[in-house]
Amino acid sequence: MNTSVFVIGPDKKLTELSRTSYDSEDLFQALLGDYPDLLRAASGPSGRLLLVRREAPIPEAQDSAGRWSLDHLFLDRDGVPVLVEVKRATDTRARREVVAQMLDYAANGVAFWPIEQLVEAFASTVEAEGGEADAKLSEFLEGGDPEGFWRQVESNLRSGRVRMVFVADRIPKELRRIVEF
Repeated sequence: MNTSVFVIGPDKKLTELSRTSYDSEDLFQALLGDYPDLLRAASGPSGRLLLVRREAPIPEAQDSAGRWSLDHLFLDRDGVPVLVEVKRATDTRARREVVAQMLDYAANGVAFWPIEQLVEAFASTVEAEGGEADAKLSEFLEGGDPEGFWRQVESNLRSGRVRMVFVADRIPKELRRIVEF
């Protein structure tokens, strides 16, 4: 089934958009970091995601530095960590390796991410964008309790409650089958 997407410009002219592949994974990642609403389907009931960090380091043991780097770490409004791994369709690893990579990230993240590291990563991300972390979190929580939110994040991590999301310009049917299973 072919579906088309159109944009109506300021001149009231209709323009059909064409599907293209991304030139680089970095561009794809930057778009997701800047526009987390693109991942709305992965954001849970709240429909919103908060970027903690792009290229989030994941430790392999208690008190160790990051061994791996997750493309994006987001949080939903329920404090559920959302791990996002981005691949281009041209990446030949877009099947079993990608799934195994994400499972490595999730298993080690829930075991070894100290909540303080995530709070600091979030603050650094917001400050790098010229914002203020407390204000950004307050806006995201719509006046909810920030301390309670971070406690919920930690609780979700320790109980293994995370969401793993694979994003690609085209998902091969083999990867879709593995993930849906």
